[in-house]
Amino acid sequence: MSNGDLANALLQACQRRGIMLATAESCTGGMIIAALTDIAGSSAVVDRGFITYSNEAKMEMLGVSAATLKAHGAVSRETALEMAEGALAHSRAGLTLAVTGVAGPGGGSAEKPVGLVWFGVALAGRPVVAEHRLFADNGRAFIRSETVRHALELGLRALGEDQALAP
Repeated sequence: MSNGDLANALLQACQRRGIMLATAESCTGGMIIAALTDIAGSSAVVDRGFITYSNEAKMEMLGVSAATLKAHGAVSRETALEMAEGALAHSRAGLTLAVTGVAGPGGGSAEKPVGLVWFGVALAGRPVVAEHRLFADNGRAFIRSETVRHALELGLRALGEDQALAP
């Protein structure tokens, strides 16, 4: 399934449930919301996208705490969770997808290598969840595209739409 197909499936799943969708993006710089809004009629489901590339933006727009960023860094489970929660709290969305990672080519470390991405998913009325992926260091474009793909898949899974992911 292409990212466009995944985005379309997620929009349809949200529409069936009558919920809006928002994103909180760091390493993708708006690519998830762009994949969603590339589809005609997406305005029925897409509420907004937060592009929070800097730590200041994460704090100001999403309410990520300075203490979290200081203790764990921007690329962490804790930050992804707070980003997803913050997007839910600062939007009309019932589902939010958050991503923060190291897309490269530089910026990685032994602890947080290039390709490490943390994902946060918030669905109203349920606990916020986070998971990470370590994508192959096949270039910035590859890591960002795979991040978009995985975020869209997580949105479908959160809504119980796993069958849409079958080959």
